[in-house]
Amino acid sequence: MRVFFRVLQESLNFALNALRANRLRTFLSLLGVTFGIFSIVAVLAAVDSMKHEIISSFEDMDSRTIFLSRMAFGQTDVPLWKRQQYVDISLYQYVSLKHTADENEVLCYNMWLPSQNLRYKDNMIEMVRMQATTDEYPLVDPVTLAHGRYFNEYESHLGASVIVIGNDIAKNLFGNPDLALGKQIRVMGKRATVIGVIEKQGESMFGPSRDNLAFIPINLGRSVYGSSSRATTSAIIIKPDPSSDPEAYKAGLESRMRSIRGLDVNSDNDFFINEIEGFSDFVDQITGTLNTIGFVISGFSLLVGGFGIANIMFVSVKERTNIIGIQKALGAKNRFILLQFLFEAVILSVLGGLIGIMVVFLGFAGLNVMVPNFVFILSPFNISIGLLIACSIGFVSGILPALSASKLDPVDAIRTGM
Repeated sequence: MRVFFRVLQESLNFALNALRANRLRTFLSLLGVTFGIFSIVAVLAAVDSMKHEIISSFEDMDSRTIFLSRMAFGQTDVPLWKRQQYVDISLYQYVSLKHTADENEVLCYNMWLPSQNLRYKDNMIEMVRMQATTDEYPLVDPVTLAHGRYFNEYESHLGASVIVIGNDIAKNLFGNPDLALGKQIRVMGKRATVIGVIEKQGESMFGPSRDNLAFIPINLGRSVYGSSSRATTSAIIIKPDPSSDPEAYKAGLESRMRSIRGLDVNSDNDFFINEIEGFSDFVDQITGTLNTIGFVISGFSLLVGGFGIANIMFVSVKERTNIIGIQKALGAKNRFILLQFLFEAVILSVLGGLIGIMVVFLGFAGLNVMVPNFVFILSPFNISIGLLIACSIGFVSGILPALSASKLDPVDAIRTGM
């Protein structure tokens, strides 16, 4: 163990001396490793940050939540032309499905409406995202309110002219969200009374923010768009019984829905059972593909960097041939010489990797300041991956020069130096 640390110390000294004596050559040799490690760590960290942002947008929703819709949220084998013929899930089908639900199963009917302009006196906000829902919506996708309340079952069934608005909408229309409750605004050619203001959420690069979202009762939305408009998209959102088996539950749900829609045994489903958990798996597939692409692109830089490390090590062996001969004449074993140069190659490569990781860290710190709505994360795992790759590049690049140095004949090595 003492020999190991002595070799490590001497190798570090040799590496630092090589850096000081040949700054330009060393800089050019390390540039490939630095850029390669920077690319890999930056891609890994950026993809992880994107994945975290996407998943966090669904963190309030149960991972087993199901969306019954004519649209697929992920990959599907059903061709596009066939999907375009599917009809929306109707309110009647929601009511029929609800009648067969057990007491621990929560269902909600939701319609995504076209964006609308909202007006209060002389103030107007454009392109507000709209959703028409039944009163159970907060039970399947929690809506945190800063003021007021969500509409109840009676208001949902009646199609009452009430509305729950996002924080930015309230601020732009009334100047202060605290003043929004009880005010009447114009929406879809109707007057609607504000009964709730959603808590400030902040902008998100992935997944729309609720600060610019408004909820209205389902039958208020249907009174404007009807029940079969292609301008809207409907879904039944289901929070299953927590004690149920997921696969058995989905099979039972599919059977119930096929019966409600009147599909015979030979007919394919004309709806999709979309799971939040399945969406997470889809995100994992996408991020995995992005990571692979990043590794392939960065691999070329690492290849160049590896050649640079090997080149500088061969030059180092040539410059120190007489020193190697003297060390061997004094009793140094081949293993000692091999480890000496191998450690030097690894140290040089790790130094390049550390520089690359530091650039990523500084770059992400700057981006977090410039882009406050997105958090760039450089995890210890990604740092470890970068350092491990740097060590591997150093080992592979340094093994041949180290072997050539360890096999030198001491007499010939000393003569060469003279």
